[in-house]
Amino acid sequence: MKKIYLYILLFFACVSASAQVKPVIAVLGDSYSTFQDFVEPSDNVVWYFPGQQKATDVTDVRETWWQILAREGGYRIGKNNSYSGSTVCRTGYREEDYTDRAFITRMTDLGDPDILLIFGATNDSWAKVPIGEYVYSNWKPMQLYSFRPAMAKMLWWLTNRYPNVDIRFILNSELSEPINESVREICSHYGVPVIELHDIDKMSGHPSVLGMRQIADQVGAALRK
Repeated sequence: MKKIYLYILLFFACVSASAQVKPVIAVLGDSYSTFQDFVEPSDNVVWYFPGQQKATDVTDVRETWWQILAREGGYRIGKNNSYSGSTVCRTGYREEDYTDRAFITRMTDLGDPDILLIFGATNDSWAKVPIGEYVYSNWKPMQLYSFRPAMAKMLWWLTNRYPNVDIRFILNSELSEPINESVREICSHYGVPVIELHDIDKMSGHPSVLGMRQIADQVGAALRK
């Protein structure tokens, strides 16, 4: 009889422990998702850092959208591979080669998440990178210097690398319509839901403390649906 009670206690202990495990979120992003000492690899360029007050009022990592989301949504942040100024494709500002920081380069280093949030395309829009054609297979190296082929290859790779992971693409507000249209089309092709942000408060083009809260609230609401 004692053994039966012991097994019952062990069973409920295991159930209770599993219920307390927090889903792990990985972030693949740009400056909007950075904060000094909280991105990996550690040499990724960041835009937000403690004490910065001229360009933004975000001076504490706890004010970032992803920290708010994790803290209030019951998640745990795994790998945050965000790099300030990075583009999805290999073309960057002034037509420079951004292969070293591009999303399609960093997408292979995201750990083992339960939820993957891709927050990109902002710099592709701002840098006016080549849009390119919709290409869904047999990508040639030069095609990856254009947004649509690079975006498609990224989502193809990630959906195959993480077949059982909840993958979402966060689309910033105030981007060019060709970028918006391309994101919607390519995400639809791969079955990746798009979280389209709206009415985000910004300073110097980046989320303020209020803007970070708005992003966290909008992303959180989308994940709860």
